[in-house]
Amino acid sequence: MIDYRIVPKEGFSIKIGELVSMLEHTREVTLTEISNLSQSDIDYLKEENDNTIGALLLHIASIEAVHQVISFENRDFNEQELRQWKTALELGENARLEIKKETLDYYYSMLSKVRKDTLRQLKARDDQWLYEEKQWPNGTPYNNYYLWYHVMEDEINHRGQIRTIKRFLYNSR
Repeated sequence: MIDYRIVPKEGFSIKIGELVSMLEHTREVTLTEISNLSQSDIDYLKEENDNTIGALLLHIASIEAVHQVISFENRDFNEQELRQWKTALELGENARLEIKKETLDYYYSMLSKVRKDTLRQLKARDDQWLYEEKQWPNGTPYNNYYLWYHVMEDEINHRGQIRTIKRFLYNSR
């Protein structure tokens, strides 16, 4: 059952616990949205330049993974990580060619694996960490709180795309 309250999660500092509550709510709604999809549903393309639900799910995982290394390790993806996640990060033609024929369990597993590491890392941080300021290469400041807000924002945005794809899919049956 989805929890519709934002409350600090046990085992985390207060603000990080609230952030975890929001991250987990966002993910629960996403997982509920995809829970009844078949493998062909996951690979459905309405138009040739669209993204599949599977590609969007891996993109959600890839955004979280890159934000892990940016916020927890103060770096960007290394070559190995980029090889693993680049197609999902960028979406588009390569994603249409490469991200397909996987089961829903595969996508659940990828999302879960990345989230498990996020939660492990967040447990090791305190609320002050959320407010640590850094700068993008162009000099624009940001903080860790913003990075994790963006992870949620990105997932919610792509969940909207998934809902749109599902509408087209179900209307075509």
